[in-house]
Amino acid sequence: MHRVVKVEPRAGFRLHVRFADGVEGEVDLSGRLFGPMFEPLRNGDFFRQVAIDEFGVVCWPNGADLAPDALHARLEAGGRPGDALRGPG
Repeated sequence: MHRVVKVEPRAGFRLHVRFADGVEGEVDLSGRLFGPMFEPLRNGDFFRQVAIDEFGVVCWPNGADLAPDALHARLEAGGRPGDALRGPG
């Protein structure tokens, strides 16, 4: 599993993410914040509470998180990382 080592919230519901292996890039979540887990992230103050858990997963206090392997693959390929969204689990 790939581990995120740094995450920074950016304007427009974007995140800049860096992985332990050096892969990094910007993730635009603006069009992906729907459903019970991700709608609260539409609040900018809540969105900026993004963190990295002990497993290197990007997460928020309500349990929303981003699947690191899918996110890494998308960033590496230069594609859309929205598929990395997931709920608790």
